[in-house]
Amino acid sequence: MDYKKEYSRWLASEALTDAEKEELKGISGDSETMELRFGSVMEFGTAGLRSTMYMGPACMNRFTVAQTTEGIAKLIKDEGGESRGAVIAYDSRNNSELFAKVSAEVLAANGIRVYIFDGVRPTPELSFAVRECGALAGINITASHNPKEYNGYKAYWEDGAQISPEQAKTVSAARDSIDVLTGFSVCDYNDAVRDGRITVLGEDFDEKYLKAVMSTAIDPDAVKAVADELKVVYTPLHGAGYRLVPEVFRRMGLKYIYTVPEQMVLDGNFPTVKKPNPEYSDVFTLGINIANKVGSDLVIATDPDSDRVGVMTRTPDGSFRTISGNQMGALLLDYVINARRKVGKLPEGAYAVKSIVSTDMAYRIAEYNGIKLHDVLTGFKFIGEVIKNYESKGESGKFIFGFEESYGYLFGSYARDKDAVGASMMILEMTAHYKKLGMTLSDALSSLYEKYGYYAERMLDVYMEGLDGIEKRKRVMSSLRENIPTSFGGVKVASAGDYISGKTTELRSGAVKDTGMPKSDVLYYTLENADKIIIRPSGTEPKIKVYFLSHGADSKSLDSKLADYMKDAEKLMQV
Repeated sequence: MDYKKEYSRWLASEALTDAEKEELKGISGDSETMELRFGSVMEFGTAGLRSTMYMGPACMNRFTVAQTTEGIAKLIKDEGGESRGAVIAYDSRNNSELFAKVSAEVLAANGIRVYIFDGVRPTPELSFAVRECGALAGINITASHNPKEYNGYKAYWEDGAQISPEQAKTVSAARDSIDVLTGFSVCDYNDAVRDGRITVLGEDFDEKYLKAVMSTAIDPDAVKAVADELKVVYTPLHGAGYRLVPEVFRRMGLKYIYTVPEQMVLDGNFPTVKKPNPEYSDVFTLGINIANKVGSDLVIATDPDSDRVGVMTRTPDGSFRTISGNQMGALLLDYVINARRKVGKLPEGAYAVKSIVSTDMAYRIAEYNGIKLHDVLTGFKFIGEVIKNYESKGESGKFIFGFEESYGYLFGSYARDKDAVGASMMILEMTAHYKKLGMTLSDALSSLYEKYGYYAERMLDVYMEGLDGIEKRKRVMSSLRENIPTSFGGVKVASAGDYISGKTTELRSGAVKDTGMPKSDVLYYTLENADKIIIRPSGTEPKIKVYFLSHGADSKSLDSKLADYMKDAEKLMQV
């Protein structure tokens, strides 16, 4: 794509407003920014499309949203799904409501029935709504936990999971076949609401979703049993969990719910945090201040679209510590298995699912308890795919838990995406269980290590931004494929898996076998001590992510070993 020519075409187009043209004029002398925004288009990653909000085909704006929705419309019409329609939701980010209504206008203009929420909603409620409404597709406008400059577009299919890579290719091809400024159909939003082409979903629909969430509770009375003692601080980080998470807590019987006032305000600028990401400890600062005042042992935070949840727990010395996504996944897996078994709700043939970059401790927990554990690629749609495959074989009801290390969890098949509302509820139930035993979640984690052994994980984010960053990310991955690392931290690599080629090579013997996974830009190294290192470009941000999964005799030796692995991995990024 000739970025200068495309830039000039946008600038001259009558489709743009004066304000949009002024924005473009502001970069007229900046060739690098111009090329970033006009030299390519957005591509579907692990969580749909995601980019900064500016004019240009590589950015999130009303034109690229409409063009992409025209591609979704084709996918729906190819299946004859106009009458089944699509559900649209959005979060609290700047322009999310605008982009959602643009999407609704394009679908309605294509003769497709549309359901749209009357305000911000959690991502998992969109997944639930697609299934509940019997819709063929869904669209969610969100950039999850990205900085305020970003927005995104997630596309879903009839099972409530995000569309498959093959469907994403179909949508992209349809999108790219039409002009981004003029190639889509559109109608007036208010007219379409009045004549019934667009149906607005309100709080009555929330009740259906909350009922589904509450149905996954294993011990509904656990919180009530310690309600006079248990205190929880919650923050939605200015996002979509602000109403439904506290409501679930109340319905579980929690008396003492303390919210962070400044962060209960819906605000796409996220004024109280640098990044609205519950993986970062600094977003908990205001919540911890409240927890210390009221005597709470737990602070819970959900991200702007309320599909991820992070937790900080009080430790024996009185301070707060983060429970990582991997640690929470292990805690929840152990709790769900044993709590279900105790009340007779553990089904025969029960199974759980995790992503390949998530803790190996899950294997140990599943093996110890006789539970089947599936490994899938990163992206919750692959967890949804496992659930769908079981159901297609008539084996519904056996799914008990799915998780990713990136703070995403799901406990029921009512949705097919990670659910911070449901996860917050289960974390509360688990906290109440341990509270009754005189333990915090910090104590529970220590107990878990004593039972199953010591496991630890780290992640290295290597940002490569700008035009040269795109090429550098490609160059690093290519170099690693051409020159397979032979060791990390002095420990030899036993096997190297390349998920693009679909092959795993044993380094000693040279034997090659299939990975058994779909093709993806992932490199997977297993060391001779069974530790694992996984490298992949991020599907949502300009960086390469390196995951380290380790186990050992104690936490101190693990820290030392992981530090050595990370040093060697950092060197590999310098290509």
